[in-house]
Amino acid sequence: MDQTKEPLLVVKGLKKHFPFKKGMFSKETGYVRAVDGVDFTVYRGETLGIVGESGCGKSTTGQMILQLLEPTEGEIWFEGRNLSTLGKAEVRTLRQHLQMIFQDPYSSLNPRMRVEEIVAEPLRVHGTHKGSELKEKVVELLRLVGLDAHHMSRHPHEFSGGQRQRIGIARALALNPSLIVCDEPVSALDVSIQSQVLNLLKKLQKELKLTYIFIAHGLPAVKHISDRIAVMYLGKIVELAERDELFANPRHPYTEALLSAVPIPDPTQRKERIVLQGDLPNPANPPSGCHFHTRCPYVQDVCRQTAPTLTEGTAGHFVSCHFPLGQS
Repeated sequence: MDQTKEPLLVVKGLKKHFPFKKGMFSKETGYVRAVDGVDFTVYRGETLGIVGESGCGKSTTGQMILQLLEPTEGEIWFEGRNLSTLGKAEVRTLRQHLQMIFQDPYSSLNPRMRVEEIVAEPLRVHGTHKGSELKEKVVELLRLVGLDAHHMSRHPHEFSGGQRQRIGIARALALNPSLIVCDEPVSALDVSIQSQVLNLLKKLQKELKLTYIFIAHGLPAVKHISDRIAVMYLGKIVELAERDELFANPRHPYTEALLSAVPIPDPTQRKERIVLQGDLPNPANPPSGCHFHTRCPYVQDVCRQTAPTLTEGTAGHFVSCHFPLGQS
């Protein structure tokens, strides 16, 4: 990715801590650190993949970017504007440029609404189209995602999972957004359908000059669509690099373990699987020092005591580790 490109989104020190309560009087006794200090930039026209285990904070990050959740700390700058300083009316207007494709195509569509109503809803809410223009726009959007006009009168239960996700994509495109957060958009689909949806997203990105944040827990899907990839672990980004660089030269032990689990299509080749010991720590009580030290096969004393910072090594390759892999 050409780093001279124009930044569309800049995230600085982003945190989201959810309080939990106990006792008769619901006294706050601690916080779940879902996102615990995240920094990254998304450049116009690129796809930034965010990958990690369930519970690492990647979906929460996406929801904060869309202002669906209020950050505990940090700043989100979109097109040069700090979203935390905007009023409700300004955020409502800005939402035309920030959209989301949800993970579950079954629960994200209202079963009582016809497809025409689902896709037209953003246009009605923002008052951009009315009457015959509204219907023509819905037909255009459906054709853009591979559906036809006769699908407008049907309800979501009459479609397959892949078709429902296409309806969700059409709805996300309705207001001509600049940035779309794709929150695991293919994880609920059959493997045979996943590649079709990924190819559709890539085609739409090229035609409409879209920018994506693509959230997933599976590396193959992220590799297929992303220009750069951020790896998250327990609320923090532990590695960030261009796609090919990350797959060829992982610098963080967690990334190394994730890549070791990706199947190789050639049956004559074998690679050693790295099995991480233990479970993901509790985000309400994260380990001291490096959050990954309880499962890291290369842990040393400093890792238990001091948290590493996300530091750039080779150009554009950032890693949060005291002893990055491949370092002489």
